[in-house]
Formats: sequence, C-alpha cells, structure tokens
Amino acid sequence: MIQLTPHMRIILAVEPADFRKGIDGLARICRSVLESDPFSGYLFVFMNKGKTAIKMLVYDGQGFWLFQKRLSSGRFLWWPNKKDNNSIRMLVHELQLLLWNGDPESTKTAPLWKKIPV
Repeated sequence: MIQLTPHMRIILAVEPADFRKGIDGLARICRSVLESDPFSGYLFVFMNKGKTAIKMLVYDGQGFWLFQKRLSSGRFLWWPNKKDNNSIRMLVHELQLLLWNGDPESTKTAPLWKKIPV
C-alpha cells in the first residue's frame, strides 16, 4: 500500500478522465494533457465525468499503482473548475479531505508552518 506523506507531490487533473482507461491510458494523459512525467513519482488524481469516482496513479520505482474510489451513493462535492491550467497541485491534507468528500477550499485547517519564537 502507498502511504500519503506530507512531502508527496500531487497533481490533480481538472478535466474529467475516461475511466475505461487503465494505467497506460492515464499515463498518456499525464504526458500529453498534464505535461508531466508519469514516472516522476508524483501522485496523479483523476475524476470521472459523473463525479462519482476518483482514480489515482503513481509510479513507485518498480511499477505503477492504480487506485480507485467509487462512492456507493451520491457524488463528490468538490472539484476545481478549469481556469488557465489543465491541472492544479494539491497538498496531502487537501487530497485526504477530497477523498472523504470534503471541500479543500472551504475547510479551515491549521497553518502549514508556525514560526517559533526565538
């Protein structure tokens, strides 16, 4: 199993993906649409058109992992709108909120860094 750690780099595809695609098809989207190397070790996150499922693709140095979460009922409440980019970068806590069907933009979290008084 892959563990989500704070130093992990995560790229979220803004446009919905065709979930009939497997590892090779999603890796092709990483290269052509997201302009990223699927062998980089980044975690790539995709949503289907109906917003009922999420797929994640990551390369661990030996091979690819492909994860999928499909909701038993309802839809995911949050997904970014397409602006100028085909992708956005996420932090691990934002991905965890997304996977639990939360809204990473409206949820209040503690600051990432806290200055230590000297």
